Amino acid sequence: MRDLTPSTDLNPGETVLHSFYPDRATYWHNHAWMAAGAMTLGMAALWAMGNPDIWTGAVGGLAAIAVRGFYLASDELKMRWDLSNQRLTGPQRRDIPLRTIATIRSIGSAVQVITDTGDKHLLKYQGDRADTLARLKRARQETTA
Repeated sequence: MRDLTPSTDLNPGETVLHSFYPDRATYWHNHAWMAAGAMTLGMAALWAMGNPDIWTGAVGGLAAIAVRGFYLASDELKMRWDLSNQRLTGPQRRDIPLRTIATIRSIGSAVQVITDTGDKHLLKYQGDRADTLARLKRARQETTA
C-alpha cells in the first residue's frame, strides 16, 4: 500500500500546526465537471465523424469518469499534508522546508506549492482553498521573517 500520509519524523522543537485533508464533496464536484466535459467531447467527436448515434459519446464520457472517480477515491481521499512550524510534509515522504517554498497558488480546487528548485506539489481537493492558501502563506512568512 502506498504511503498516503506524512511519515517523516518531526525535528526537535517542531510542532504540527495544521493538517490538510481532501474534501469528499469537492472531489465528487470536480468529477462531475470532468464528466460533463468528457460527455461533451465524446459527443462532439462522434458528431465530427458523422456518427448518427452521438448520444453514445455522453454515455462513454460519463462511464469513463465514473470509473475513474470510484477507482481513485479510496486513495485520493486518504491523502494528508501536515504543516509544521518548519516544513510541509505530505504523502510518499514529501518533505518541503518552508524556507524553500517559492510560490503558493490555487489551481481549481487544489493548492500548488512550488519550491525554489522547481519541484511542484499539489494539495488536491481542498474544501476551503482560501484557508489552505492563507495558512501556507502565513507559515512561510513567519519562517522567512
